[in-house]
Amino acid sequence: MRRREFIKAIAGSAVVWPLAARAQQPAMPVIGFLHAASAVPTTPQLEGLRRGLAESGYVEAQNVAIEYRWADGHFDRLPALAAELVQRRVTLLISGGGPQTALAVKAATSEIPILFVMTDDPVKHGVVASLNRPGGNITGATFFSTALVAKRLELLRELVPAADGIAFLTDPNDIESELEARDLQSAAQAMEQQITVLKASNVSDLDAGFAGLVQPRTKALLVGSNVFFVGVRNQLIALAARYAVPTIYPGRLFVTSAGLASYGTSLPDAYRQIGLYAGRILKGEKPANLPVVQPTKFELVFNLKTAKALGLPIPPALLTSADEVIE
Repeated sequence: MRRREFIKAIAGSAVVWPLAARAQQPAMPVIGFLHAASAVPTTPQLEGLRRGLAESGYVEAQNVAIEYRWADGHFDRLPALAAELVQRRVTLLISGGGPQTALAVKAATSEIPILFVMTDDPVKHGVVASLNRPGGNITGATFFSTALVAKRLELLRELVPAADGIAFLTDPNDIESELEARDLQSAAQAMEQQITVLKASNVSDLDAGFAGLVQPRTKALLVGSNVFFVGVRNQLIALAARYAVPTIYPGRLFVTSAGLASYGTSLPDAYRQIGLYAGRILKGEKPANLPVVQPTKFELVFNLKTAKALGLPIPPALLTSADEVIE
């Protein structure tokens, strides 16, 4: 071979080999993330998800991509958003914001692996076959927040022992609300406690509900475990302060935003667990072989500044048992 031809052959190979090598590199996996709420209120949860992914060796925009879809509290949008992510041919789907999101994603595909986070029992809602053996292409994490409503009622009675009547605020558009209300009424009946149910699915409903609370016998409020209330927590907390109503909430996020008290599991930790599961699935494990993650720690949180503004002394026994006291 002539020298000039040999140099051309070597140069041609130098161009072809890197291109071939690049073509053989696997594409970056894409996670489709669907939530019933909006982006801003779910920031702590997303931070938890990213922590779990990082612990599994996946960093967003480096070796994994995430496509986000938000229903902004409109549950009727969930099926279309789920279908959109499936059409995008994502590698994995993650749903948040309750059983309606999980059911929408599950109905959209039987092939793409699915991870969910929800506040209630996924078996009861038909999302999985069982907690230990989910089956199919879906598993996730539940923190059974709705099942804790009886404990929140008990705590609220200790906080406000003079409250003859207690109101329960719930979103009727959330399918978990009826089950939670049923559990609460059962617990209230056992305690011989009067409960008034207030329904709100928009800010106007909240204003009207709080205006109706100005009654001699209704002196405390228990907030339901609904996605809508997380999104409007600042308005909700402001109304509780305006009407001087001692209120207990389903999670810590409300108390760090100046709510009085909360009892529940850690949402960011639940999403961290989902991030860990996502890493395992991206590495080849099947959702059917991963049991649904259940909560192991429950947090009782108080805001002393809010209690002082309400003129409400928190019993020493409750302060001692608190996991966190914000001053």
